Amino acid sequence: MNAQLNDLGPIKAVIFDMDGLLLDTEGIYTEITQLIAERYGRTYDWTIKQNIIGRGAGDLARYVVQALDLPISAEEFLVMREPLMRERFPRAQAMPGAQELVRHLKEHRIPIAVGTSSSQMSFGEKTTRHGDWFALFDTIVTADDPEVTAAKPAPDIFLTAARRLGVAPAECLVFEDSPFGVTAARAAGMSVIAVPDPAMADSKFAHAHGIIRSLKGFQPAACGLPHLHWD
Repeated sequence: MNAQLNDLGPIKAVIFDMDGLLLDTEGIYTEITQLIAERYGRTYDWTIKQNIIGRGAGDLARYVVQALDLPISAEEFLVMREPLMRERFPRAQAMPGAQELVRHLKEHRIPIAVGTSSSQMSFGEKTTRHGDWFALFDTIVTADDPEVTAAKPAPDIFLTAARRLGVAPAECLVFEDSPFGVTAARAAGMSVIAVPDPAMADSKFAHAHGIIRSLKGFQPAACGLPHLHWD
């Protein structure tokens, strides 16, 4: 970890991004986007993917259509993507350490929330196999929540989560896997730890308070939360 988290002040609540952080959905997104790109003879690779992780759906679609020079609109891209996502998302697996950390915080009565760029419908598809531990969260804030006016990198999703948890933004710790998400958390006035994709360079997360390569690398006691003995 590249920051002294105990210098961040007392942490009273934890907010988690979902895609690529709690659930391993990024590979599914990659597969789907590759399928659509191939229909038009295009190649979707890391040079584009690294720039869209953490974006809201509309912003992501506009970027992909432009970057791949697809002969369709961003809206058509999203319509094309929908059935492919419905088919694949229910098989998303939990990321290493995610369940253990969520259950640990819940057992110690630390307020916890999900703040995701996914829609409510997409959230439901992705958590098909994970209803038991996602039910532990005190609140779930999706990008299409009525109280959210702008997607990440705007702070709305995280500020809404903090408000519902009844905790001041400065007392919230956010876990994020994308530079956009880190930007959103900082804009909300929160502490944030980046847990990037292995292919992402640390330099893209210089604005995070800390960087770890797995949730299992997090020691809650370092920022005043109850100690966790990892298996």
